Amino acid sequence: MSSRPLLTRRGLLRTVAVTALAAPVAAACGPGYDDSPDQLLPLLRRARADAAAANALARSSADVAELARQVATARTAQADALQQEVDRLNKPRPEGGNAPPETVRDLSALGERLAQARTQAAELVPRLPAYRAGLTGSVAAGCAAVQQLAPSLGAEQPGTVDVPSTGELTPEAVGALQQALAAEHAAMWVYGLVSAFLPADYAAGIDNGTDAHRDRRDACERVLTAAGVTPRPPEAAYVPPEPVRGEDAAVQLVVTAETDAANAWHGVLERTGDAGLRRLATQALIGSATRCTSWRIEAGRQPAALALPGRATGTD
Repeated sequence: MSSRPLLTRRGLLRTVAVTALAAPVAAACGPGYDDSPDQLLPLLRRARADAAAANALARSSADVAELARQVATARTAQADALQQEVDRLNKPRPEGGNAPPETVRDLSALGERLAQARTQAAELVPRLPAYRAGLTGSVAAGCAAVQQLAPSLGAEQPGTVDVPSTGELTPEAVGALQQALAAEHAAMWVYGLVSAFLPADYAAGIDNGTDAHRDRRDACERVLTAAGVTPRPPEAAYVPPEPVRGEDAAVQLVVTAETDAANAWHGVLERTGDAGLRRLATQALIGSATRCTSWRIEAGRQPAALALPGRATGTD
């Protein structure tokens, strides 16, 4: 495979975004048809219950109402996306289930619910068909992104990613991973650029972002090399969508870089069936989603936390 860089000096950072795959056509009933309950039902029921609990908290506690409503909005968007996919396959839907209660005592309890939903979705990703893996990974990342809105919700930055032993990869997986590598190269360049325009109180965020993208870059290169593929090298420089001449433009550029990285890792989820590579992609997607929330807050973007990072939802 050619080692020609995906991004050129004339390319915009957004060219690393991966176009989402169209949803596959539902399988018709027939020999081999799986009539077991839909694997997404527990995620759907939890999302609906969390949205209801967040709305109830907003009504009962004025001091946390705004944050609770943001959680409710995000979880409703996730539930709607899951509902659409569940309806598409139209598998058996047993009554009942173990959805959590539709009330919580405070934001901390709501944050615990988000953490549980994030873990539940992330653990399901390796076992799903490609399109559903992308959706479910996005739900996990969206829960993490919403947690990043406040310490009381459990805001934290993920650590290093796990590098899988994948061996040979399909051409589709290689292409998607090269896209992710290109996004990581671009993000590292962006963090280096904006350090010249941002004041000292951004230093920790810049350092953490740089370290995280270096970790993801190294993971991409190791997986590609193990698969016998030459990793794409970085460009010497990239052309931002808008010139960077000050603090505001610098912050907006970091939002763009993190969004592009999330899009690229979501693309990996939809283009590989390898469980280890999916876990890596989910971890990287969650990382970009949480950092993106922090930078979107600084940029004054609304919503500050995207409900479905990596997916084209009409909300940026």
